[in-house]
Amino acid sequence: MSLMNNKVVVVGAGLMGTGIAHAFASSGLATALVDTDAQALERARLAIGKILDDGVRLGKLDAGVAQAAKARLTVETDLTAAATGAQLLVETVSENLAVKKAVVAQAAAVMADDAIYATNTSALSVTEIAVAVSSPEKVVGMHFFNPVHKMKLVELVRGLATSDETVALTRDYAGLIGKTSIVVNESPGLTTSRMSALLGNEAMWMLQEGTASAEDIDTALRLGFNHPMGPLELGDLTGWDTRLSVLKYLHQSLGDKFRPCPLIIKMVAAGRLGRKSGHGVYRYEDGQRVPGSRLKGSAL
Repeated sequence: MSLMNNKVVVVGAGLMGTGIAHAFASSGLATALVDTDAQALERARLAIGKILDDGVRLGKLDAGVAQAAKARLTVETDLTAAATGAQLLVETVSENLAVKKAVVAQAAAVMADDAIYATNTSALSVTEIAVAVSSPEKVVGMHFFNPVHKMKLVELVRGLATSDETVALTRDYAGLIGKTSIVVNESPGLTTSRMSALLGNEAMWMLQEGTASAEDIDTALRLGFNHPMGPLELGDLTGWDTRLSVLKYLHQSLGDKFRPCPLIIKMVAAGRLGRKSGHGVYRYEDGQRVPGSRLKGSAL
């Protein structure tokens, strides 16, 4: 079955939603990006345009292909209007179960009869989200990684009711946008979020205890284990508020080894969320890290 004529709705114009919308639009599918914040939508539209323009400038993308991708992308503040008749929903709103369920339920009321409802949650229950719709077998996790246009993996998460047909079709969507997919049975933190949360939390414990500087902790993981980014750099990119939310959920579900480091709690309380706030473990200006700036142990 060809997916090329299908319409995709991406809800949430943050970093992940922006990247996911770019992936679908640049792969030939009509894509609507939805958010209640018009300014966030405009930032996302500009960011997607920059990714495409950079591809043309670097010789990786034909100018006509980039222009066609921009034309396939629409931005919309009205979810009902955007989702009407669509075949795939990918929600990437905040890690709040009630919010995710509300988004999926609203979209499902107007989407195509054979539509799939995918959630980009990194920790919450696909099974619980599926309760929001009358066809829970069509709800699946579709967990992308940041930055979406560079990261090749998508975790497909099977909830209690998710059908084999839904998993297979979602895998086809992932393949269409150039991603490699793995299938995970629902479990708190899936595979990658569980490991990443534990690694980032431990890095913050080491920073708080003065084991090593932030730069050296990040360098150890980049050069010692060939990670593309250190755990503190990654936390700044993901957002420490998001990381804290995931850790609290995993702590509740899986036990004390996921207890959030107090330094993360203090940073979030102080508004030091990472890149998006201009200050996390490191300081940022215009999205770029300020050389020599870093959080030293428990000092705020």
